[in-house]
Amino acid sequence: MAKPKKLILVTAEHHPLHKAWTRLVEELSSELGLDVEVKLEDYVFLTKYGETDDLGMTWLPQLLVELEDGSIRPLLSEMPLNDAYKADPEKAKEVIKERLKQL
Repeated sequence: MAKPKKLILVTAEHHPLHKAWTRLVEELSSELGLDVEVKLEDYVFLTKYGETDDLGMTWLPQLLVELEDGSIRPLLSEMPLNDAYKADPEKAKEVIKERLKQL
């Protein structure tokens, strides 16, 4: 299977977890040696490559990966929460790394 080439974060600056997602992607990029592309409110891109609900609607933020073969796959579409219902970036990293291994 193709190797990961680039992380793609689709987000919105007004989203309450925008900074948490941005920090998460920067840390992952550094740890994994992958490039990062940030798209702001690109719903067309997410409709084509991201996760959607049963009506075909998408949401922000979402993290995707572009592989060396040019294909794009979703990695994370919801930030995991801890016991206090706050964003858990460490759990998110674990989930993302596991999904990358499965590619």
